[in-house]
Amino acid sequence: MVLVMVFGVALLVAVLLSGLAARSVLSTSLLFLLGGAVVSEGFLGLIHITPDSDIVGVTADLALFAVLFTDGMHVSVPALRRSWRNPARALGLGMPLAFLGVALLTHFLVGLDWTTSFLVGAVLAPTDPVFASAIVGRKEVPARLRQLLNIESGVNDGIALPFVLVLIAAAAPAGHAEDIGLVPIAGELLLGVLFGVSLPFLVHRLVRFRLLGAEPRLQPLLPLAVGVTLYAACHLTHANPYLAAFSAGVVTVALAPEAKAAFEPLGEALAELAKFAALLVFGALLTPHLFGDLSIGGYAVAVLSIVLIRPASLLLSLAGTDFDRREKLTAAWFGPKGFASVVYGLLVLQAGIPSGEEAFTLIAVTIAFSIIAHSSTDVPIARIFDVEELVGIPDDDKGTPGRTTSRGTE
Repeated sequence: MVLVMVFGVALLVAVLLSGLAARSVLSTSLLFLLGGAVVSEGFLGLIHITPDSDIVGVTADLALFAVLFTDGMHVSVPALRRSWRNPARALGLGMPLAFLGVALLTHFLVGLDWTTSFLVGAVLAPTDPVFASAIVGRKEVPARLRQLLNIESGVNDGIALPFVLVLIAAAAPAGHAEDIGLVPIAGELLLGVLFGVSLPFLVHRLVRFRLLGAEPRLQPLLPLAVGVTLYAACHLTHANPYLAAFSAGVVTVALAPEAKAAFEPLGEALAELAKFAALLVFGALLTPHLFGDLSIGGYAVAVLSIVLIRPASLLLSLAGTDFDRREKLTAAWFGPKGFASVVYGLLVLQAGIPSGEEAFTLIAVTIAFSIIAHSSTDVPIARIFDVEELVGIPDDDKGTPGRTTSRGTE
């Protein structure tokens, strides 16, 4: 009950300060992270949470499912068909480069074996704009930049997951690898996609029957019912819930845009609550003991993965595109590590691999640094675009995608 009280107080404070946070470097996400850390055993000692506590896995799992479900609803298939090249560059070149860069740093600076190093790289490769919401949620930021970050972050979680699972299987000690073989992994992924596509399609067909249909005030609950059913079905059958959630969101908005419009306010609020709860619990894991367990090389990897590897990999992937320098630098900086990395890091810890605890410590510290760095810089950087718009520089969101530079629109 102490944890519930802390969550309620943190939520109240976050709501009261949300207006200030939208105009400054103050971050509501950071409030929950710090709140969890303050009440943990490392500080006030009000709650006792360890990485293997059930509440850690459950809250991170629910948060990632909710975020991916709502993220999927933001993917416009027609818009993706028109503007697929830049996200494809980020996913097809930038993400593998980041994966490789983190793995190399982990091996040479921390001394982990190659398999575990590549596993750390796979866990930290996905990005999460939830912690940079002022970039992807502000109209003054060019639409193509927001679209790039949204599509990249929405898809890369699912791309990274198979690599995480395969590398966990490869790193597992003798006698455990057969329990998480490649065939079961492939089956779980395919079953997740199948559930994510078929359940919304079935519900959409049912709604079209004359005797069926949702009353307007209950219409927002229809996608929620799909999400709850899908989450339970995945866990009962061991289907992958994350690919299912994202697939269901995409299919829902493609088949029934009106359902997405009705559900959006409720869905965003629920996803936000799940995110805050997961941040509070994750913050409780960030004890002085955990930070003390990380070597100097580990701290170097955590910092360099944020300030060097992600920016360099995305800048290389966007070379030759029509993004201007300001847009490229913004996209390169905003590669925050979020719930996918938290959940995948917990999978690493719970897999019982030889260097699992050391790998999790590195992953957790990197995520904490990323949340602090990215959630406190999104508003100032978003204001750069707002200022330029206010002084009369045209915004290419209102016409054919072009390029806004100091010389005008090209």
